[in-house]
Amino acid sequence: MSKVRVRFAPSPTGPLHIGGVRTALYNYLYAKNMKGKLILRIEDTDQSRFVEGAEEYLLDALKWCGITFDESPEVGGNFGPYRQSERKEMYRPYAEQLVSDGFAYYAFDTTEELAMMRERMKKAGVPSPQYNAATRESMQNSLVLSKTEVKKRIDSGDSFVIRIKMPRNEKVRLNDLVRGWVVVNTNNMDDKVIYKSDGMPTYHLANVVDDYTMKISHVIRGEEWLPSAPLHVLLYRYLGWENKMPKFAHLPLILKPDGNGKLSKRDGDRLGFPVFPTQWRNPTTGEVSSGYRESGYLPEAFINMLVLLGWNPGTKQELFSMKELCLHFDLERVGRSGSKFDFDKTRWFNQQYLRSRSNSDLAMDLEVFLNENNIEADYDFIETVCEQLKERATFVKDMWEEGKYYFIAPQSYDEKTIRKKWTEKTSGLLIEFKNRLEGVSNFSSNNIEKEFKYFLEEKQLSMGKLLPALRVSLTGLGMGPSLFDIASLLGKGETIKRIEIAIEKLN
Repeated sequence: MSKVRVRFAPSPTGPLHIGGVRTALYNYLYAKNMKGKLILRIEDTDQSRFVEGAEEYLLDALKWCGITFDESPEVGGNFGPYRQSERKEMYRPYAEQLVSDGFAYYAFDTTEELAMMRERMKKAGVPSPQYNAATRESMQNSLVLSKTEVKKRIDSGDSFVIRIKMPRNEKVRLNDLVRGWVVVNTNNMDDKVIYKSDGMPTYHLANVVDDYTMKISHVIRGEEWLPSAPLHVLLYRYLGWENKMPKFAHLPLILKPDGNGKLSKRDGDRLGFPVFPTQWRNPTTGEVSSGYRESGYLPEAFINMLVLLGWNPGTKQELFSMKELCLHFDLERVGRSGSKFDFDKTRWFNQQYLRSRSNSDLAMDLEVFLNENNIEADYDFIETVCEQLKERATFVKDMWEEGKYYFIAPQSYDEKTIRKKWTEKTSGLLIEFKNRLEGVSNFSSNNIEKEFKYFLEEKQLSMGKLLPALRVSLTGLGMGPSLFDIASLLGKGETIKRIEIAIEKLN
């Protein structure tokens, strides 16, 4: 069996959509599963669409996701360069070969001439005019012009492109690993430009030449490229590489939450969730688009969510480490139909991964928020706070926002709790209980709870008569983790002090 070599080939035209991240992820997992290689190739042939900083962005985003490459512009390798703009000189000979062999031709048509052709065809009743077998004979190309005229135009520097000469009425077949057999009649295909007037190839020629010369065994890409696949099959055949053609797998779309169409940035803006892995700042407008990293998501949760948008493990298991995914992933379980994006499920994944993180790791993350607010705390104390809060949190920032009282005495008190639970007798009861706490030598959670229950028995009170008032005194909130755990962590002195302040403020 030949060595598996797959590639992720993005264009540096802007931020990396999560659909692109999923394509990179599936290539990564397939390579790891098959003990093959993953190559990063930057497809920057269209210089008019190049966006400053886009390449650096996608490298940083993929690194955050845990997707690494065996060969790339950074890593290097035996099949470089890994930017198409740096491979520019290698494409023209293949384009010329196609012309020489009769599979392509030079076209000198101006923008105006192309527009006139389309207008003529529309008037003739053709709804979607194309440059093809029906129109090429009336245009300015080497199929019509004499060899002398063609040479004269090229030598004089006239602008031209090279177009593939699409055969008439031929069925092009492709056995896609996800979709099965795909059959397209060439009568439905146009004479695509494969080499441009600026001396750069188009995507079609460049990616076929690169995949061949880089010995790519499998092309795993989004279904938006499926209409181009028959053209690529023909290019492999015309260049004499049909026996070396990679296997194709076209991945389904990630759909809007309602299932109607492809998920877009506009959907994220409208519904309030990111569609990019990391934050992106538009270098032209300065507009900032949110990212999963900056929104507080863990990369493991993001990846776990993404892999299941199209791939079914065949079991009820939902949580997978990257190591497990590398072990279990296969293309046979990638579905044909699009997957609806479920943002609530994404939050659930983050919640599960946050809970599974060590208190030490969470403490380092929480410490960032403390430093931003000029709060110093003992590291063991922060770890214990994380242990008490992580079951209730979705993001690390939740632990800060909902657990400030661990580090700062409450400045205000939950109005609803005060209104319903703080009666004229509350202050007196809290004073009595505070006095009891002063006598507790071992200020552990269990001892505080026992003392509280003894106190309630003596006073013949239910838990609800005093516990909410005690909680609001210590935390300012009406809900939270075990109050006795909180009191133990705060310590006797701080607990008593907070009760005294609350009585003073609320009496």
